Amino acid sequence: MNFEDFIISPRNFKTENWQIGHRITKDIKEDSIVLLFVSDYRGANGDAEVQDFTAIRKEFYKLSQLDFEIPVVDLGDLVSGKSVEDSHYILQEVLSACHYKRAIPVVIGGSNDFAFSLFSALHFHQKNISYTQLSNIISLKQGESISEHTFLSKILGSKNFQIKNYHHLGCQKHLNEADSVKLIKEVEFDIVRLAEMMNSTEKTEPFFRKADLVTVNCDAIESFSESFSMNPQVNGLNRREICAYMKEIGLSENLKSVGIFNYNIYSENQLNHQLLAQMIWYLIEGINIQHSHPKERSYEMFYVLVEDRQYAFKRDTFSNLWYFGDDDNIENCIPCSRRDFDEAKKGWLSPRFTKA
Repeated sequence: MNFEDFIISPRNFKTENWQIGHRITKDIKEDSIVLLFVSDYRGANGDAEVQDFTAIRKEFYKLSQLDFEIPVVDLGDLVSGKSVEDSHYILQEVLSACHYKRAIPVVIGGSNDFAFSLFSALHFHQKNISYTQLSNIISLKQGESISEHTFLSKILGSKNFQIKNYHHLGCQKHLNEADSVKLIKEVEFDIVRLAEMMNSTEKTEPFFRKADLVTVNCDAIESFSESFSMNPQVNGLNRREICAYMKEIGLSENLKSVGIFNYNIYSENQLNHQLLAQMIWYLIEGINIQHSHPKERSYEMFYVLVEDRQYAFKRDTFSNLWYFGDDDNIENCIPCSRRDFDEAKKGWLSPRFTKA
């Protein structure tokens, strides 16, 4: 497939040597971060006309490149297909090309259903995916067509997909159908409410640590002055919190694909463009920090007695991050927080540690 037929190359911007735009290239490189902008909002009852991402790029390109080492590629803007399904197919082909080069694609814009394409493209290269979604809505509606309401049921219900873990963060009870929340809990996937995510990333960091795929629904971010997302909400993560979480996403040890969806591309508010640009920047910072971490790790073991039964916790001596379990292979241990360890010492053990 010739991607030039489906991708509009970004225009050039004049930037200074210290700015991140100075080092951005336009061709997929091995082990790089690849930005791709999408205009198709049909899955959120929008349209598929080509949108202008210039304002967002201007805000992003002028940010500092610090000491980032990982190449950053701006592939351009994806041209929407005649149907939603066509757009998904084209996107999956581009994503697969990124995965072949071990690049991390970051899809920006488009409706939330494009998470399906990110999952499908990654699944072609890797089975047993750990998927974390940050979204205020849990929708498991059924339907032939793909939309922001049906894509999750297509991922979780498909016999063709193998999913290792699914974590849903940022759920707001007053916006959700009780049956969908109940069903997610019945299959023992994790749901974390918005209230548990505010002010600190400590409690929910473990749900990002081993994620292969993370998608962010901008509807989970509070709107200010003008709608930030396609379905604006008065309540949600604030500006500082979402940037902190974007950095946590980048710090994932297994990260292979990221999506930022339902951004209100029709907005003319410069502050909205600034926030989205800074979200991308903090993601890139997290990826670079993770890339600099040593591959070999050592762990301290701690044992806790809960109701006459002994449980093991491990602490990474380099990162100070915690795990539950005594398996010699850290991949078989469950990421957790220091708070989880402290609670266990008091006699309370999180149900997610014993459900397996």
